[in-house]
Amino acid sequence: MARWVLLALLVPFMALHANAVIETYEFSTPTLEARYKALSQELRCPKCQNQNIADSNAPISRDLRAIVHEQLEAGATDEEIILYLVDRYGEFVRYRPGVDTNTFWLWSAPLILFVMALAVVWIQIRGDRKETTVESNEVRARQLREKYGEAPK
Repeated sequence: MARWVLLALLVPFMALHANAVIETYEFSTPTLEARYKALSQELRCPKCQNQNIADSNAPISRDLRAIVHEQLEAGATDEEIILYLVDRYGEFVRYRPGVDTNTFWLWSAPLILFVMALAVVWIQIRGDRKETTVESNEVRARQLREKYGEAPK
């Protein structure tokens, strides 16, 4: 009886690996196969949230993998293939979108934020230096003594 229960619990897990993407394309050279693997890792599935076309089981990903294979065998460069897919599916198909008017802020935001952080640190340090002069320390000490009722020495 325990064996049947164990078998019933394990059967659903046995089928999980059956969903893996298994497609084999014949390439004329090993270089094309390496380029195919690199491109399929770099291109995002238009249907899936955050999966590349190599890992996705969506029908659109199968179509994209076929297009990439077909164009590689036809002699297209990686840039030509990516541009073709971007023209057809939009910038979303790329994990690393190119710099243009639409993505300028996306690429420049880290630099802008870094410069702003440096400015805040610089202003803070500069302000601390002004406050730590001997005269300002004496004035501050006198103010505290007056506030709390201690007689100046």
